[in-house]
Amino acid sequence: MIALAAAGWHLPDPVPAADLPELADLSPAERATCAALGIDSVAVDDSLSTTDLAAHAARRALAAADREPDDVDVLLVIESRAPDTLISSEATRLQSVLGAHRAITFAVGGLGCASLTPALLTADGLLRADPDLRTVLVAHGSKPATPGRYRHPVTLNGDSGGALVVTREGPLRVRDMVLETNGDYADLFRVDYRDRPFPQWREECADLPTYSFHLTLETRKRLRAVTERLLHRNGLLAADVACYISQNLSATSLRVYEEILGAPLAKSCHDNLTRYGHLGPNDVFLNLYTALDRGELGPGDRVVLLNVSPVAAWSALLVEIGPQDDAHHLL
Repeated sequence: MIALAAAGWHLPDPVPAADLPELADLSPAERATCAALGIDSVAVDDSLSTTDLAAHAARRALAAADREPDDVDVLLVIESRAPDTLISSEATRLQSVLGAHRAITFAVGGLGCASLTPALLTADGLLRADPDLRTVLVAHGSKPATPGRYRHPVTLNGDSGGALVVTREGPLRVRDMVLETNGDYADLFRVDYRDRPFPQWREECADLPTYSFHLTLETRKRLRAVTERLLHRNGLLAADVACYISQNLSATSLRVYEEILGAPLAKSCHDNLTRYGHLGPNDVFLNLYTALDRGELGPGDRVVLLNVSPVAAWSALLVEIGPQDDAHHLL
């Protein structure tokens, strides 16, 4: 069991979705699908790179945990979907920007929106394996992989930075994690880039029926399975869960989650979807901490965090809320 000592976020000011210039180039069908996502605005700051976003969030998280950059033993960077340059290391670039000179630093990813779970699994393994390690910083800067923010027919992508200070003891305990993957969908969404200048990059779905039908059916089955497995191996029933939290893709996806679970999602999922759009791996813990800040959760509550990626991956995390007197999370 690992714990979160603190969290930090950087959320640029939202821009009305209707003002995004790319919407004018969408077909009528795409425009109708985009309008039905339930996203009124998206967080946008084109002046910041993924490293900038991650660094802003990491500094806030470290300050909230009363730690300095040199206190970080391990820096785990959730990789971006499109690095600024090839060959160079975004992970050690963030290490340098933060001044976390002591930290063992590397990137974790490959599962899109669900890449947070491998990062936490790695943090858990490192803290179990080496008693000398005390503080792991997990950080991610989320930006769309292309100039366009609309991923048809899925979501609108916003910009954000998120960071978690992972320790052995803290006010929020991650009690268990379940992750499943299926490589049959590895190329379902992709960006062909080698022979195209950046303005021409487009995120494309290779097979819309596969996404809309086959993957949707498998997602229903997988989410039920990972949730049941998570609860069963911790000796819990559905009634023991105070709240479910998901990522933010669309209003339809939130309804699907609720149908699968037979329970409502936290209100923060709906609110953050509407205000910020999809923030990649940063979604689920932002929604959790928003619910905490609003007083919707209290000590002893158990929460299940669910994440899905079309690559495809499915994850479920069991989180237990501890005493909040020492909890720090900066939204």
